[in-house]
Amino acid sequence: MSLVLSCALALPGSSIEAAAQQPAEDPEVSVQTLQQRNVTLTRELPGRTSAHLVSEVRPRVTGTILRRVFREGSLVEAGDVLYELDPTPFEANYRNAQAALQRAESAVPSARARFDRYQSLSTTNVVSQQELDEARTQLLQFEADVAAATAAVETARIELAYTKIVAPISGRVDGSTVTQGALVTQNQAQPLTTIRQHDIINVDLVRSSASLLALKALTSNNARSAEEFVTVELKLEDGSRYPIPGKLQFIGSSVSQSTGMVSLRAEFPNPDGILMPGMYVRALIEEGSVENSFLVPQRAVSRNPRGQATARFVNGEMKIEERILTVDRTIGNSWLVTAGVAEGDRVIVEGFQRAGVGRQVRTKDVIVEDQTGELRDVQQASAPPREAQDVARSPAPSLQ
Repeated sequence: MSLVLSCALALPGSSIEAAAQQPAEDPEVSVQTLQQRNVTLTRELPGRTSAHLVSEVRPRVTGTILRRVFREGSLVEAGDVLYELDPTPFEANYRNAQAALQRAESAVPSARARFDRYQSLSTTNVVSQQELDEARTQLLQFEADVAAATAAVETARIELAYTKIVAPISGRVDGSTVTQGALVTQNQAQPLTTIRQHDIINVDLVRSSASLLALKALTSNNARSAEEFVTVELKLEDGSRYPIPGKLQFIGSSVSQSTGMVSLRAEFPNPDGILMPGMYVRALIEEGSVENSFLVPQRAVSRNPRGQATARFVNGEMKIEERILTVDRTIGNSWLVTAGVAEGDRVIVEGFQRAGVGRQVRTKDVIVEDQTGELRDVQQASAPPREAQDVARSPAPSLQ
């Protein structure tokens, strides 16, 4: 009886001792298997919108505003009448020029007849050569008077037409700076109003000359195309995306000596009038693509005390190792890595704080969504089982 009791008392102790001798389970980490891919290079640049065409409307003649035809803030078409000046003095000038033309034309027939008569008589020496030359000179003078009078009529007609101030371009017209009855002068400094074309918007951008040099160095080695930008997308002030892509029109040919920046200009269709001149925007410019590159999630990359980018990987022995990476730029939520990784490497994206370098781990393969940074499981992969002799198990207690 005492033997059975002692064996029963020994059972709890044996279970505790066996549990203490059993090794802890390897920690689990989430890994992403790296694969080479063609990466599209983009650059986000700050900029301001501006109207594609801007026209400051000024009078071409001096006169008094008879009436304003347009509605302020409305859309106008090229050729639409905006203002009408008092045409009375210009009509009088036009009629006066027409009368002067008629007077000049009336003197030409008699002068031409006199010259023709003298020319025929000069063959028989009835008139002298001097008289013939004087008749020719008089005819040419009268014909010149007709030409001058004709030009004066055309000038008067143009000035009369300028009493109707028309829109030189199509667009949205601003408020008027003058009212009915105001006296305006020819080519005055202050515009009467301003018209801006809104169906096409320019976006003026700047980027550093150093970034252009870095782009050329990167793409000269392993890029497919990078000499010209392809497309431009736009982020508005509220963070939303403009739905219509644009095109880059030109890159500046010089660098600003004061800022070290290069100017760029993109052009965007604006059929709905969402973009207005003067808005602050950010442009996403597609610069080209780099072949055989690797994207490593940003959450997997950290910095060592020297400022070098590092990441932890699971090697073929299921142990953690740390490497120094060479990163170029961010692509979405990932780093574009140019050195330090190879095809098929498994980078730890979650759980690396559970185990240090050199520790054996279990892995779970995931895919990192580049835009959102979310993890998506692929499969559950465990470490190979330990050898039986590595696991110490307590023998079953005997009841005898």
